[in-house]
Amino acid sequence: MTYRAPVEDYNFLFEHVVALDKVRGTDRFAEATQDVTAAILTEAGKLCEEVLAPLQRNGDLYPAHLENGVVRCSDGFAEGYRAIAEGGWVGMSADPEYGGMGLPMALTAAVSEMMSGACLSLQLAPMLTQGQIEALEHHASDALKEIYLPKLASGEWTGTMNLTEPQAGSDVGALTTKAVDNGDGTYAVTGQKIYISWGDHDLGGNVCHLVLARLPDAPAGVKGISLFLVPKLLPDADGNAGKRNGVSVVSLEHKMGLHGSPTCVMQYDGATGWLVGKEQRGMDAMFTMMNNARLCVGKQGIGVAEAAYQHALAYAQDRKQGKTSAPAVKDSILGHADVRRMLTTMKADIFAARAIAASNAVAIDMANATGTQAWIARAALLTPITKAFGTDTGIAVADMGLQVHGGMGFVEETGAAQFCRDVRVTAIYEGTNGIQAMDLVARKMMDGGEAAMALLDEIEEDVEAARAVFPRLAADVWNASESMREATEWLVAQNDLQERFAGAVPYLHAFARVLGAHLHLMAALADRGGAREKLARFYIQRMLPEHTAMLAHAQAGAEDLYALTAEELAQ
Repeated sequence: MTYRAPVEDYNFLFEHVVALDKVRGTDRFAEATQDVTAAILTEAGKLCEEVLAPLQRNGDLYPAHLENGVVRCSDGFAEGYRAIAEGGWVGMSADPEYGGMGLPMALTAAVSEMMSGACLSLQLAPMLTQGQIEALEHHASDALKEIYLPKLASGEWTGTMNLTEPQAGSDVGALTTKAVDNGDGTYAVTGQKIYISWGDHDLGGNVCHLVLARLPDAPAGVKGISLFLVPKLLPDADGNAGKRNGVSVVSLEHKMGLHGSPTCVMQYDGATGWLVGKEQRGMDAMFTMMNNARLCVGKQGIGVAEAAYQHALAYAQDRKQGKTSAPAVKDSILGHADVRRMLTTMKADIFAARAIAASNAVAIDMANATGTQAWIARAALLTPITKAFGTDTGIAVADMGLQVHGGMGFVEETGAAQFCRDVRVTAIYEGTNGIQAMDLVARKMMDGGEAAMALLDEIEEDVEAARAVFPRLAADVWNASESMREATEWLVAQNDLQERFAGAVPYLHAFARVLGAHLHLMAALADRGGAREKLARFYIQRMLPEHTAMLAHAQAGAEDLYALTAEELAQ
């Protein structure tokens, strides 16, 4: 099957649904005109279709491996990464002062999705580097910026983030990696980190690690953590990669999927590092990188969903089995009602997730361009929804894609199973989706639900304008928005966070359903009588009603979750 980048979908989204014109209206992003946007998407699409997509299967069949202390990547990955770097795709949103293009995050995120759909294993390398660039731009000293940012933005060097340790998974505060002041502006970093994507490779250049560690006498927990930049190769007097640092790869993880992406156990033995940001404020800097990554991980899920959908659709069009009375589909399984249900569900959810993520990216751009609190709050609110819903959509669509294949989907040679295996981890890393939901109902509601209510207000304004054209669809979205408002009011009234956490995941998914319905409705208005209106009707009439059950779950409280004792759970 040939992957086709969703260039047309993004052009439509940016011009008719998520208002990229607002971003272009700022001084910071005035050069991102419609022509520039369309040209960038077209070129990115060509890269993904012609260069990256052919690497997808090879990375799965011939994984990265550790050889004499050096990670050897899958055949073709070095050439693929070189095409990404030389095309300037790594530094799309990076500061032009350090060699970046200064483009909106909305464009970078769109390209990130396309790369993920083409070859997720390879896409992880530039994605992590982009996150590190943002963290260094906001928190590093000028001296570090001068050395590292130009080489990261060009793709000559790559970046990672090092949080997790064997005894400290999501509980980052339990980490034990230590950093000792060398007295010369550097620190000696010692410890072990696990699950480090692209922690080492043979693509060339240097590998730059952002490492969370604890200084001597620092308090326990998250508040005692600092962040350090620890390169594999120490820069020489001219800022070029020099002698080897005290950094090594212990082993590679044997994973369910993403075999082309080397996931390393990293060892730091008195490795030389530089402090990024202030002492004991490491999580502030790391969260800058993680929030960037959470948007892009949501995009990863959407990218895999798109590829899995295309794969399933192509199979359904060719697979001849049984007879149906459906018009104009001959005797392929595309005429069977349940196959059609799955494919339409996949397509509708992909659009919803893509539009939510694009709205999130636009909010980030507006926050960066204007500095206004309303946009900052909007971006923060949408980030956990984008990450969780985007990756859950990727998993669900990949699973349905396998189901469309029937028994052939369970056979590795068809490639359908790889999408399921590759995308599954996206709901786990950069904060599990449960953690994203908890963040949404707790930290993101510290404003008393103000940001959520402001978003619902805007939805209802748009819905009112749509009533004259699509009265039934508009009424359905309006009612769902009001239900969401009532659930949010209930949520912020709960002082016991356990009451919120118990229904956090269904609350997040209900919010995503309402957001998706709103964005589908906007698409229908821009394409009356066309395919997008038809898809919007399917989503609003068949999928939006799920929010009712989700909100009932969200407001059920925590009592019944803890009713069974530990012994009763084991019976």
